[in-house]
Amino acid sequence: MSELTGKVAIVTGAGRNIGRAIALALADGGAAVVVNARSNVQEAEAVAGEIERAGGKAFAVTADVADAEAVASMVDDAASRFGRIDILVNNAAVRAEQAFEAMTLADWRAVTAVILDGAFNCVAACLPQLRASRHGAIVNIGGLSADTGAKGRAHVVTAKAGLAGLTRALAHDLAADSITVNCVSPGLIATPRPAGAPEPAHHAIHRTLTGVRGAPHDIAAAVRFLTGPGARYITGQTIRVNGGAHLG
Repeated sequence: MSELTGKVAIVTGAGRNIGRAIALALADGGAAVVVNARSNVQEAEAVAGEIERAGGKAFAVTADVADAEAVASMVDDAASRFGRIDILVNNAAVRAEQAFEAMTLADWRAVTAVILDGAFNCVAACLPQLRASRHGAIVNIGGLSADTGAKGRAHVVTAKAGLAGLTRALAHDLAADSITVNCVSPGLIATPRPAGAPEPAHHAIHRTLTGVRGAPHDIAAAVRFLTGPGARYITGQTIRVNGGAHLG
């Protein structure tokens, strides 16, 4: 399939796990992909290399999405290299766990700056290119806890719920520019974690109807669909890909 041939996508936080799967899926659909990572250039280059070895087009770029100037530079580089931007996937996130009473304003902002401010910065920087596309698509990556809440994640829950609100708001603002805006909300996804890192505590209280956990490619498939020609009548929606862990 090559439904995204000729399109250019930026995927933030694409060096590993769900972001990597999204980048590979969009490339498999024919899109050229800008593989963003916050600081780990080796991971981003590894994903871009996978795409290129499969016959696709990609390049890796490090940029902290919370830094508006860094995002603007990334977008300028992408437009200069590929000539256009049609797809933006706001996947970059920080998923810290911390008791609220121990949380400082700096802790709060460290999370919300990446998830919410990062999405704002990326949309603002990409908007002229997305408008010029006339088939632009923005996909924000939400999370199960935005619907259910989670202990020790006040900053993450708030930021992910904010992404759902941003999705609805932008769907109104950008419809006239033929830009669709949707949110994909992953459920319990089996992803590798750093050595010694615990699984998110809220995972222990949820079960899927399917009896299994999802994989990054399950999320990537939803994103690929929402950025393709078959989803042009879908906007402002939160698509929950969670095996029935939460029915919204």
